[in-house]
Amino acid sequence: MTKLMAGIDLHSNNAVIGIVDEHGKRMAHQKIECDLKLIIKFLAPYKKQLTKVAVESTFNWYWLVDGLKAAKFPVELANPAKIDQYTGIKHADDKNDAFFLAELCRLNILPTGYIYDPELRPVRDLLRRRMSLVHQRTALMLSAESLYARTTGKKMSLSRLKALQVEEIRRLYEHPADQLIAGIQVRHISQLTESIEQMEKVVLKVASQLPYYEKLKTLPGVGIILGITITMEVGDIRRFAGAGHFASYCRTVDSKCLSNGKKKAENNQKCGNKYLAWAFVEGANFAKRYDADCRQWFDRKAAKKGTVIATNALACKLAKAAWYLMSQRVDYERERIFPELAKARNKE
Repeated sequence: MTKLMAGIDLHSNNAVIGIVDEHGKRMAHQKIECDLKLIIKFLAPYKKQLTKVAVESTFNWYWLVDGLKAAKFPVELANPAKIDQYTGIKHADDKNDAFFLAELCRLNILPTGYIYDPELRPVRDLLRRRMSLVHQRTALMLSAESLYARTTGKKMSLSRLKALQVEEIRRLYEHPADQLIAGIQVRHISQLTESIEQMEKVVLKVASQLPYYEKLKTLPGVGIILGITITMEVGDIRRFAGAGHFASYCRTVDSKCLSNGKKKAENNQKCGNKYLAWAFVEGANFAKRYDADCRQWFDRKAAKKGTVIATNALACKLAKAAWYLMSQRVDYERERIFPELAKARNKE
């Protein structure tokens, strides 16, 4: 039986499918609207022969990949950031892109992405939406503080702002327009806080059942929010070959090209997970404030390289430590993350 490979160039309103055989011969192609039943109907006659179905990782791939996997198709999620066609090609269109994905499958060189567990993915995305709401709430708080400073010449603390009711903050201003916007801002802040707390309860209930969460909470600087963020963003820690790979995915390592010891260029600094990058930098900031070992190591690094590089370096150490906690299911051991400090203590 001849083996077949399919590539799907996915868009917002249509999908272009191209199928090739094991010798590279183009067997079939079709442009289909974004309807799972129609796509499965087109692929069904080739199902027994298909060895791979590559779907381009666009913003809307969830429904197609999950649907094809449920229908028992051998789906691969193509990583477009690592796919680079020949730049001198004279004619390129969606049909050509679909066959190119299929050809990469045939040659077994298709760069793939991680397909997150469809049961946990909505919870992870809920946590990401929470961050968006936190940003909105912060913007409203800063705007309310600014309004009070402009009209009164005084400063309002965040704790006082959070405790004020709508009528209470309206009485702080004389002009009706200022009273209106201040009341609206306080009302929205209260509503956003309620929504954020609801989201946190749902995510925490799921994350606390996963094996990584309790281990991550032993890491310096990692509390409830950072713990659930790292837990939900990682997925399966086995997809990372080592601590260095995980640290790179968390954007905590240098991105540069060296030749003969000289820096020639920078690589893609945004390659990785921005949510994990935020989590570990935030964790580093907390760790250097509340953990004595982290503070001592940070001070020594900052004296040589500066605070920014020292913070990123501490975040990298925490990311590597987190990989060991999750992959080996062990608790945090400060002697392993800071061996130089342990040696200094032993000499004393």
